[in-house]
Amino acid sequence: MSRAASNDNHNDNDATRSGALTVWQLAREWIELHGAAAVVTVVDTWGTAPAPVGTRLVIAGNLHEGDISGGCVEDELVAVAEGVIAEGGARVVDYDVSDEAAWHSGLACGGRLKVVVEPLGPADIAFLDTVIAAEQERRPVVVTTRIADGTRTLYAEGDALPADVIAARDAATVTLAGDDANELFVQPLLPPVHVVIVGAAHIAQALVPLARQVGYRVSVVDPRREFVDAFRSVDATTMVAQPPEAFAALGLDARTAVVALAHTSAIDDATLIAALRAPCVYIGALGSRTNQGRRLERLRAEGFSDADLARIHGPVGLSIGAKGPAEIAVSILAEIIKVVRGAS
Repeated sequence: MSRAASNDNHNDNDATRSGALTVWQLAREWIELHGAAAVVTVVDTWGTAPAPVGTRLVIAGNLHEGDISGGCVEDELVAVAEGVIAEGGARVVDYDVSDEAAWHSGLACGGRLKVVVEPLGPADIAFLDTVIAAEQERRPVVVTTRIADGTRTLYAEGDALPADVIAARDAATVTLAGDDANELFVQPLLPPVHVVIVGAAHIAQALVPLARQVGYRVSVVDPRREFVDAFRSVDATTMVAQPPEAFAALGLDARTAVVALAHTSAIDDATLIAALRAPCVYIGALGSRTNQGRRLERLRAEGFSDADLARIHGPVGLSIGAKGPAEIAVSILAEIIKVVRGAS
C-alpha cells in the first residue's frame, strides 16, 4: 500500500501533499503507529533518473510515501528498509534502472541512482522532534549519519563543523563524505524557500502555482483589498497589509525571496526598502529598465548604497523575451532558482 506524495524542495526539506506532513513528521507518526520507519534519500544520480539529489521517501512496513524512481525501485526499497530496520545502521544502495524497467514504469528511459536508507525507531523520537522544531522555526541544521553504525550527530547553526561537513553545508546538498571505513551521510536541512509576492495581480496568479510546484512556500501581500479579494489561489497565504507590516508578521530570512509586482511605485518602493533591510536571498522588482533606473535613484535618496541596490533584480526575471503573465512568471521563478542554487 502506498500514498502519493511529493517532496518540498527536495533537500531543502520535504512536505507531502497528503496532510501537509513533512518527511520527518510522517516518519515520527509512523514510528508511533508501526514501531519503526526508514527514510530513503537520493544522494547521487546518473543518466535520466527521475528524482533529483535530496529527494526522500518514507517507508514503514508495506507503506511508503514519496517517489524517487517513478515506481521502478520503490517495492525493492521496502524490502531493503525492512532489513535495515532489523539490523540497525544505515545502508548505501545503488540502483540501475534499465530501459526495460523504466518503460514498464512509464518513464522515458532508464538511469542510475544511489540512495541512503536510514532506520528510525522509538529511540529516535527526540532527534525527530529537534528536526521538526527546526523546520517549524525555519532554523537550518546539519545532520550527519555514520553509515557503519547509524550514529547521528545534529549540528545547529553556529556549531563548529568538521571540514567535510562544512563543504556539504556550503553546497546545500546531501552528500556522502569520508572514506569507506568512516563514511558519513551529510544532510543540510534547510528551510524551504519562502517566496513573498507583493502585488496580487496577474503575474502573481501565474507565479504561485509554479513556485509551489518546485516546493517553495508562497505568500501574497497587497495593501489593496480589492486586489486580494479578487486573487484566487489555494496554494498561497494572502494578506491585506502594507509591505513593512506584512514582512514583520511573515519574517524575512536568508531563505526568503521577495518579488515586487504591484507596479505602483509607492508599494514597490516600500517593498524594496523593507527587503533591502533584511537578509533575503533574492529581491526582484517588476518594471522597465527606465523605471528601474528611476527606482534606484529614489532608493539612493533613502540612503542605500550601490552595493545594496545591486541586490535588486530589475527588471525582474531572466532575460528570455518573456511576454504575458505566464511567461514572465516562468522567468521570475527561473531567476529565483538560479540565485538560490548559486548557479552562474
